[in-house]
Amino acid sequence: MVDVGDAELVQRCCNGDRAAFELLLRRYERPVYNAALRMLRNPEDAKDVAQTVFLKVYEHLSEYDPKYRFYSWIYRIAVNESLHGLSRRHRVEPMGEEEPDELPGPDDEVGDEQTSRQVQGALMRLKPEHRTVIVLKHLLGCSYQDMSEILELPEKTVKSRLFTARQLLKEVLLDQGISRP
Repeated sequence: MVDVGDAELVQRCCNGDRAAFELLLRRYERPVYNAALRMLRNPEDAKDVAQTVFLKVYEHLSEYDPKYRFYSWIYRIAVNESLHGLSRRHRVEPMGEEEPDELPGPDDEVGDEQTSRQVQGALMRLKPEHRTVIVLKHLLGCSYQDMSEILELPEKTVKSRLFTARQLLKEVLLDQGISRP
């Protein structure tokens, strides 16, 4: 079977093909959930965000501009919904033990479970705009160009924000007594 591209699936969805939307859903449900989980650190909130993302995608599919990558568009919606979820909380919640599946995280390199929890906790202490760039770059593996599209920011701004986020994360980790070996 030939792998159908996102733009073709979107076009088919807009023409009433429900099976095409199901293919998009299956293709992006795990990445959207993982992005939300990395941002929110709460599996139930991440499921809610993922569901909201796909509702919004379905409702606004005709607004998608095929000159951009579909995954950038859907990640943008996921990031916005995750940030909205964070703002509703008004506080940082304790992190759960559940980890997103299939994506490498900082704990893959660190190895030590306690240190991994400290790194994740430090990440949660960052402002959402700093956490977002770290999640997109280091946990989801997005390129600067992809991040620029997702965040709707110039690439130079993305690089600057990522530099600042890394410095802030380093400071938080050092304050917690975690340093590179």
